[in-house]
Amino acid sequence: MNNITLGQYIPGNSIIHRLDPRTKIIWTAILMVEIFLINSWQEYVMMGAFTAILLLISNIPVKQTLKGIKPLLFILVLTALLNIFFVEGRILFSVGPVRVTYEGIISAVKLFVRLVMLIVTASLMTLTTTPMSMTDGIERLLKPFNKIGVPSHEIAMMMSIALRFIPTLLEEAQRIMKAQSSRGADFDTGSIFARVKSFIPVLVPLFVSAFMRADELAEAMESRCYRGGKGRTRMKTIRFSQLDLVSTLIGVLFTILVFGASLIRFR
Repeated sequence: MNNITLGQYIPGNSIIHRLDPRTKIIWTAILMVEIFLINSWQEYVMMGAFTAILLLISNIPVKQTLKGIKPLLFILVLTALLNIFFVEGRILFSVGPVRVTYEGIISAVKLFVRLVMLIVTASLMTLTTTPMSMTDGIERLLKPFNKIGVPSHEIAMMMSIALRFIPTLLEEAQRIMKAQSSRGADFDTGSIFARVKSFIPVLVPLFVSAFMRADELAEAMESRCYRGGKGRTRMKTIRFSQLDLVSTLIGVLFTILVFGASLIRFR
């Protein structure tokens, strides 16, 4: 659970930290779409290099970012193995009904690399953006939809609170597990179904604690006269800067370079 990076923030003064949250949200979404659209090895190399550059200039420790992959490693490996065994193509070898194909291995490697880049890209946004900045950015992006009745402030607030409380709930789960382990509970031995079943007693107190925290947060907000986004002001107003403009131009050029190379290759 210590390896889950979603919702965590690491203070810093890097270029990525100083970008407007709206710029980071928009380009994170664009890069995620691009990661799913790339197909050739050339595109994978370019996208991987770009992701590595973003990681380096963010001044976030590589180890801290890659920690987010560990909790999902089982799912990543399982997905890759399913591609190896179930994608049709040139058969390399077979063991009974199980056949391993060349296309299956290529597909598995590409999918694994794609999901790793996706996790790193999403982690960079949360690791370099404070929850308050994230709320402001989401609210400003959704503000044009207020005209059709979309509560942009409330949506942004809910998303921000959800991200903020992920690390808190993980710490609470660890505390409950340690308390139950000291009373004889075993979470590490037995079959996978036995270990999953052993986590059920953790979920009940965890949900109770989550509802208690939600109730305390609601009371704290009401005591401070919180009544939604209507009429609220901000201590710090977010503004696009020249850094955001330069970053956007670099992103556009990179997108053109990646997909332009693909168009030339297909011709």
